[in-house]
Amino acid sequence: MIEFKAITKDYADSAALQAIDLCVASGELFVLVGPSGSGKTTLLKTVNRLVVPTSGQVLIDGVDVATGDLQTLRRHIGYVLQSSALFPNMTVMQNASVQLEALGWPKARIRPRIEALLRLVDLEPTLYAERRPAELSGGEAQRVGIVRALAADPKLMLMDEPFSALDPVSRRQLQALILKLHRELDTTILFVTHDMQEALHLADRMAVLHDGVLQQVGQPQAVIAEPANAFVADFFKDVIAGQRTLAQVLAAGFGRPTTAAGKPLPATTSIYAWANALAAEPRLAVQVGQTQLDATDLIGYLASLDQKEVPHA
Repeated sequence: MIEFKAITKDYADSAALQAIDLCVASGELFVLVGPSGSGKTTLLKTVNRLVVPTSGQVLIDGVDVATGDLQTLRRHIGYVLQSSALFPNMTVMQNASVQLEALGWPKARIRPRIEALLRLVDLEPTLYAERRPAELSGGEAQRVGIVRALAADPKLMLMDEPFSALDPVSRRQLQALILKLHRELDTTILFVTHDMQEALHLADRMAVLHDGVLQQVGQPQAVIAEPANAFVADFFKDVIAGQRTLAQVLAAGFGRPTTAAGKPLPATTSIYAWANALAAEPRLAVQVGQTQLDATDLIGYLASLDQKEVPHA
């Protein structure tokens, strides 16, 4: 678990972070989201002490990161940057092995480990291990960066806008890869992005920051359904228009008190998931708390929206 306790970071002319209290559970894929300059990267960097807070504590599994050896701390935290930051004069195998060599792993143990990880990120070692960074695409180079971060089997990985420089296709592929790795490796991931769609796609939970102040923490659909304040609502307004939920249907006055058992769905379910369920079973009634909804409610809700707000394919 990562605990941020009253983290403040002051610079000469501004406060980058203001008394941030936040917990990230072990095994979570937790996303920090916010506009440029919101403090999300600064907060992430306090974990591996690339940024030292003016006040407050960062604890990993109850241990203050400020109390231990800096190099030991960093060697046991995976770190993926916006660019892969590969050494141009080294091969893929050499780049991916840097952390293991620093930890004193024997060479006979390093190669099988890196080859296994290359396969895990869909880079066949026989084709890629001896290539130089100049021979890789941007997406391939970032996969090597992910292998390097995972090499020592860290329980925590920091990812600072790792896909922002990639083309849309590579970005989607790597988002899918991170979700797969997270499921398979059970690694805690703290992920920074300013892309709201990316945050919603990846996050188990997210924290929204603005001007160094924590605005809201929660599961993605809960943040969309119930923004904590005007900033969060405005920040996600375009996403909200395309990610409407059952909570919004209820808030618009649709539904009726439950009279018979329906299929239970949480209020954070998107109306598109509901529509898919209705396509398979048109007479389906769903139950949200003590309220029942059916196909006529969906049609009525969509008809009530201003036409320009209805999402287009």
